[in-house]
Amino acid sequence: MSEPQISERPDLLRLDSARIIELERRDELWAILRQEAQAAAVAEPILASLLHSTLIYHDSFGESLAQILAQRLDGEGLSALMLRDVFLQAISNDPSISRQAERDLRAIRERDPSCRSYLHPFLHFKGFAALEAHRIAHWLWGQGRDLLAFELQSRVSRLFQVDIHPAAVIGGGVFIDHGTGIVIGETAVLGDDCSLLQSVTLGGTGKERGDRHPKIGRGVLVGAGAKVLGNIRIGDEARIGSGSVVLDDVPARCTVVGVPARPVGGPCCPEPAKRMDQIFAHDDLPPHSG
Repeated sequence: MSEPQISERPDLLRLDSARIIELERRDELWAILRQEAQAAAVAEPILASLLHSTLIYHDSFGESLAQILAQRLDGEGLSALMLRDVFLQAISNDPSISRQAERDLRAIRERDPSCRSYLHPFLHFKGFAALEAHRIAHWLWGQGRDLLAFELQSRVSRLFQVDIHPAAVIGGGVFIDHGTGIVIGETAVLGDDCSLLQSVTLGGTGKERGDRHPKIGRGVLVGAGAKVLGNIRIGDEARIGSGSVVLDDVPARCTVVGVPARPVGGPCCPEPAKRMDQIFAHDDLPPHSG
């Protein structure tokens, strides 16, 4: 008797929802990821080898993350095996790398309506991969291994179109949506629980040296194509409209829109980075803002 087709075995495509809820309650992200990977390996056998090598065979979230990043950045004189050893060294010496990566993954799952599992962004989202590679490059930078940190930055920029200087400081629970065109400068600081959409720049204003990049507070939402330039401060839970050019400080809980950006409306919604609300009333827009 032949094996049943996947379409005839809906149980193979379903996760144990009660088990997932229990693991969520206990905050066991790694166990959820493994369960999702095991179900996917059965439902899509062509991916079984990939899922076993990157997730199922590993004992921890950090080991799996190191393997996935190494495989994606492999090539040009640095093999996946060599990169994995460096990544594992970073993760073992700085456990906050794994903790922040877990927070980032949860942020994607909570804020992206197209994301229906943890497995999908863990394997496929280039914004997530670029951010976690940056965390390792930042550790290398702190160890004085600038050249290797720059090599990782260069590879990530070419592969994912995300360019984050290794010295930039980035908190946990950060969601980089889509990722393409993100640029974050050397002295930039990005707080916990922020959300950035594609083509955002946290940059300088010219040739000046020293502390020259923005300081972004906690829970800030930065819309697609926005440019935040210079050593300015963006307050906690502020909201920056898509396409805006921000050249001055922004108070906490304030919405700014336009070129140059100006405040609009009253206080923005609480936790804008988690709500991902980018809609502004027409009457709120400043003149000539587009």
